[in-house]
Amino acid sequence: MRQNPSFAMTDVAELRRLIERHPWVTLVSATDAGLVASHYAVLLDDSRDDLTIVGHVGKPDDQLHGLGDRELLVVVQGPHGYISPGWYGDVASVPTWNFVSLHLSGVPELLTPEENLVVLDRLVDHFESRLPQPRAMWERPNDAPFIERLERGTVGFRLTPTTVVAKRKLSQNKSAEVVDTVISELDGDGPYASPELAAEMARAHAAMRAARP
Repeated sequence: MRQNPSFAMTDVAELRRLIERHPWVTLVSATDAGLVASHYAVLLDDSRDDLTIVGHVGKPDDQLHGLGDRELLVVVQGPHGYISPGWYGDVASVPTWNFVSLHLSGVPELLTPEENLVVLDRLVDHFESRLPQPRAMWERPNDAPFIERLERGTVGFRLTPTTVVAKRKLSQNKSAEVVDTVISELDGDGPYASPELAAEMARAHAAMRAARP
């Protein structure tokens, strides 16, 4: 399928929003044995206002990645979905895929066990807070020995990226009428419905229209 040129995003607040809404990321490292990929949840470092993230890997993924010694690529995948040429009307067109993505690269800093515990606690609270009866990491029946064993099986890290590559392809090259049709199709009940992508497109295009002279 053909893809139209992607459009870079440079607004830090927008990129932080993307990370907050899509914390399940892919970690990629180039090692002596070849490429290695893992999948973990990350959070923004709450002591910073940049794109620094914190997270952890389970052992032995830290050794597989050479965590702390090698450059780490973190891939954040935002909303994405199939776009049918039929949504463009009676014009020559082919399928494509709309998406939002972010790549963060740098050599991560390893956390101390105490710092790792704080991050693990934040991760649990972050996701449990949405539940009607959230269960905190230190809440019974968990006890201190159990939590300490959990921490020893993980390695925490902090990554302040030295390279940031952000892209979004949301039908920016289409007319307002076509964009509205695509959003309507994505927000419907068809086989390629994606309400999240529809909302992202609506938000992005509203901002672009507002910015035009």
